[in-house]
Amino acid sequence: MKRIFSVSYNHDLVHVWLIFLRIGVAALMLTHGIPKFMRLLEGNLNFGDPINLGPTVSFILVNFSEFLCSLLILFGLGTRLATIPLIISCSVAAFVAHADDPFGKKELLLLYILIYITLLVMGGGKYSIDALISPPKKRRR
Repeated sequence: MKRIFSVSYNHDLVHVWLIFLRIGVAALMLTHGIPKFMRLLEGNLNFGDPINLGPTVSFILVNFSEFLCSLLILFGLGTRLATIPLIISCSVAAFVAHADDPFGKKELLLLYILIYITLLVMGGGKYSIDALISPPKKRRR
């Protein structure tokens, strides 16, 4: 019973969970990003303009975040930086494009934002390309 209410955690399991979280959220977001990327390749740039940047610029920025940044998160390369465009993109979708929609329409976007903020704080974990290319940590005395 003590373990159920314990606030300690296993550091190795945190890193295992981070790889599952990265792969899962990247795969889910790529279901949105790949069709938009295919539209971009076809030259179909029709898209909304929620923050008055123009439909083409908005579409390219959404493609960058949903497709490219999701791939970076999938492999754990620049994980923290890759989350920032996704946080912005999901925030614009939730709070601007779907501002008048009921909460149920925004709920998934808000969950994505929470996951991306978690990855921003935690990083990609030790099973990521980030961990392979980062300098070794110095031991504290």
